[in-house]
Amino acid sequence: MKVLMFGWEFPPHISGGLGTACYGLTKGLAGFKDVGVIFVVPKAYGDEDQTGIQLVGANTVPVTRKEIKFADLESKVDYYEVESGMVPYVDPEEFWKLTTKVTSEKTRFVETTSEGTINFSGKYNDNLLHEIYNYSLVAEVIARDNEFDVIHAHDWLAYPAGMAAKRISGKPLVIHVHATDFDRSGGSVNPTVYAMEKEGMDAADQIITVSNLTRNIVIDKYDIDPRKVTTVYNAVEPIPEEEKMLLKKGVDEKIVTFLGRITMQKGPEYFVEAASLVLRKMDNVRFVMAGSGDMMNAMVKRVAELKIADRFHFTGFLKGDDVFDMFRMSDVFVMPSVSEPFGIVPLEAMQANVPVIISYQSGVSEILNYAIKIDYWDTYAMADAIYGLLNYPALHDMFRECGKDEVNNLLWKNSAAQVRDIYIKAILNAKHENMTI
Repeated sequence: MKVLMFGWEFPPHISGGLGTACYGLTKGLAGFKDVGVIFVVPKAYGDEDQTGIQLVGANTVPVTRKEIKFADLESKVDYYEVESGMVPYVDPEEFWKLTTKVTSEKTRFVETTSEGTINFSGKYNDNLLHEIYNYSLVAEVIARDNEFDVIHAHDWLAYPAGMAAKRISGKPLVIHVHATDFDRSGGSVNPTVYAMEKEGMDAADQIITVSNLTRNIVIDKYDIDPRKVTTVYNAVEPIPEEEKMLLKKGVDEKIVTFLGRITMQKGPEYFVEAASLVLRKMDNVRFVMAGSGDMMNAMVKRVAELKIADRFHFTGFLKGDDVFDMFRMSDVFVMPSVSEPFGIVPLEAMQANVPVIISYQSGVSEILNYAIKIDYWDTYAMADAIYGLLNYPALHDMFRECGKDEVNNLLWKNSAAQVRDIYIKAILNAKHENMTI
């Protein structure tokens, strides 16, 4: 069974949990002898771990004079290489409005390099919509030129690519909902993003959600048939024994860590308020906010207002070994997310022998027994939990030891087995539908 998989990021070039989840799942799938994965990213750098998969950068696929079929066109159109000065758009939204209007034209234009490829930044920038639609163009070329049995698209950025591959190949589409705009926006949904999410969900033959929390949002907010939505929880990779030996604290003071994007969704302001409450009761503790995001400046300002700047540290974005170094120094990890579809970071902290405090409003709270759970907004309960873990060794040791044992059983190979079953279901359903037509 060959899987054509589309994702926006892949380690080591990641900005959050999406890339980590894609990597873990593909490694889990590689353990099955009957599964092969072609993983497509907008931009390949060449230093990605390609063990067990075939990694393809959309930026390396020539599209010059390739025949591309659009859902909004009755006829097929040719794409030709043009000089950058001839591209008739100013911003991504205007670009899409202009290009979708000229349905009567025989030729439409896309900017390519001298090799006939499309440049991608692979970033989350102002050019994002433009890159998403270009990604879908390349997806059709890849789908036409490769043999596969099922398509798997990760998150809304890759849904148009998955749909394009389905249109050209007729193969079943599985989409993986790692988050929705209801999580990212706190309810102030971007209509453009919502429309893309909704279109992808409607087009999908099967939908994977990372938690029941997310599954309920998909069903209720997007009006999707529950029968095609299945929850498959995220997991972690086992840490080699030699790395476990290195996971020891390197300082004497207590350290409490927040690690994630500093955005509304992650609840950083509640962590700051809880830190201030704890520091009223004890002074041999430091708080660390590791990450970056649009609320960074506001958090720095609030820390200063609370007069706790001498006990509070901002590290910026961490990844790879830096994450484990941070856990090695931590006594407690806190994830006060306002709306978290899953949340892999607490699992990584537990692997590193760090007790965790998580919000009830996170998908990972559905599967963890040995984590302290609080409402994200209850800063007093959060402060009490932090204080208790720091000052009562028996409590700290119980959550540390039992949490480690619990998370060691949450492995990607188990999640991959569930995803494989979903592939088989999608393929068999598609064959049945074709036989009845």
